[in-house]
Amino acid sequence: MKSKKIEQHQRIQQSILAPAEAASLRWFAQRMPSWVNSDHLTLIGLVAMILAGLFYYLSQWNLLLLHLVNLMIVANWFGDSLDGSLARFRNRLRPRYGYYVDHILDNFGVLFVTTGLALGGYMNVWVSFAVLVAYLLLNINIYLATSTIGVFQISYWKFGPTELRVFLMIGNIFLIYKPVVGIFGQHFLLYDVGGTVAAIGMFTILLVSTVMNTRKLYCLERL
Repeated sequence: MKSKKIEQHQRIQQSILAPAEAASLRWFAQRMPSWVNSDHLTLIGLVAMILAGLFYYLSQWNLLLLHLVNLMIVANWFGDSLDGSLARFRNRLRPRYGYYVDHILDNFGVLFVTTGLALGGYMNVWVSFAVLVAYLLLNINIYLATSTIGVFQISYWKFGPTELRVFLMIGNIFLIYKPVVGIFGQHFLLYDVGGTVAAIGMFTILLVSTVMNTRKLYCLERL
């Protein structure tokens, strides 16, 4: 019964890049060698995030390593986004296994990246902690909504994981040339500003979604 619920949940992906991304993933899935399966792609996505965090840390001694971070972000998109598309294209779905492994590894990936940013000196430890907590809480909310309401919300307000990757890659380019920004006469690390905005945005989405989901569940199960 649980397998059926996970398999049949409604996926909501309405981000800006979703149409182009879906077309790209179909193209890759159709041309993927037969010896490559979804597990290989999932592993590529995880290793890419581990290396991204490592390169963030090492780039404090050589800023050009930030280009490798961007390369790893692209590799993560390729592996993390294509694994499910390939499984659907080949009709080799494993709903419970894929759902669990894909999303638990996503959370580990964000842990590696935020840790790399903090250890590399690009983001205050408390800001990186706030970003990580906001991300994890938002994901907990998504997973709970999937199991209780049957809706798997991938994007919010036209933004999803792919858009966040693009913003992160653009930010990495700016880190090379302008790691510090001025606001109202004060100077802040670029990623302290970006991380604070991201954390506030995710907490806002979390609160709005929590209220909406609670209201919906209350209406479905009135006493």
